[in-house]
Amino acid sequence: MSIALSVLVALLLDYFLKEPKRFHPLVGFGNMAGLLEKRFNRNSKQGGSIAWCLAVLPWVLFGFILQYSLLDTPVLMAVVAGIVLYLGIGWQSLLGHAMAIAVPLKAGDLTGARAAVAMIVSRDTSELAPEAIASAATESVLENGADAIFSTLFWFCLLGIPGVILYRLSNTLDAMWGYKNQRYLQFGWCAARMDDLLNFIPARLTAVSYALLGDTAVALKAWRDQGRVWKSPNAGPVMAAGAGAINVCLGGAAVYHGELQQRPTLGPASGAKPSAKSIEEACELVNKVLILWVVAIYVVAALMVSIQSASL
Repeated sequence: MSIALSVLVALLLDYFLKEPKRFHPLVGFGNMAGLLEKRFNRNSKQGGSIAWCLAVLPWVLFGFILQYSLLDTPVLMAVVAGIVLYLGIGWQSLLGHAMAIAVPLKAGDLTGARAAVAMIVSRDTSELAPEAIASAATESVLENGADAIFSTLFWFCLLGIPGVILYRLSNTLDAMWGYKNQRYLQFGWCAARMDDLLNFIPARLTAVSYALLGDTAVALKAWRDQGRVWKSPNAGPVMAAGAGAINVCLGGAAVYHGELQQRPTLGPASGAKPSAKSIEEACELVNKVLILWVVAIYVVAALMVSIQSASL
């Protein structure tokens, strides 16, 4: 039951404390990663792979050592693991950023909504119309529900403390180095591929969960027809299923780094247009899926305890 207890600790800390405003470990990690990039970015995959290993693996090893040292104190283990999971999860941060967009958008404050959406997307937001703002925010909630919450939970349940560290640091490096531009195309290859690998299973579990707790038939059809044509092999299934689940039409043209990109449609073409309501519905869907996952974690934990008790 220690995993289940740790999940409860993490979610309670995240709910009441929100994301740490100062001294967040990932900020320090990002600064370290920036120094590694300056040292090893010579426009080669080899340099990027060495930098990724130096940035991630020592901390994963530390996670294994910490977890092993707590094996004889299960309650302390659960608390410490819960704190680590809290630092790696982004539930309330994601919802907070989403509502910071939805509220001004609903009030007609486009300047405020554009400024808020610029905090969570990499596209140009300076001239976005209300529908485009809502589309960007809804897509981000659905995609980051997988990245910031469910993939982190998956790797924690699989490997514990080192699993959280491995996934969260890898995901952070992908966000920093995983761009397909001249600076990062070669150097960021390892970071991007590792993130794709680590997200492959949890992204599809998230897509299934979105479908189960929304319009299931529409979500599964959108996943089947649209998920594979999206530029990201993991974000595609997640966002397509999520858009179908809440019956909204996302995707379409967007400007990234000054370049117009024509993106495929996500969700039913006849679905609702993106709006403040679709942002709120995406947040509600993420919350429902989180409840489903927590219940599943507790059920599995209880079954394992019962099996262990029966075998004694």
